[in-house]
Amino acid sequence: MDKMWASFIAMGLMLVATVIITFARQKTKGFVRFILSFVAFLLFVPILLYMLLSMI
Repeated sequence: MDKMWASFIAMGLMLVATVIITFARQKTKGFVRFILSFVAFLLFVPILLYMLLSMI
């Protein structure tokens, strides 16, 4: 059951990162685009951890 929740959290964070990247590339420019892309990139650290946790 815990593995299921870990995978759901990883999928949810991936969805959030995808939405942030899509918004940053379509609607913003310059420094704001960089900050949003960087935040989305930082989300991949917990995504990776939750993904590995769900596989163990």
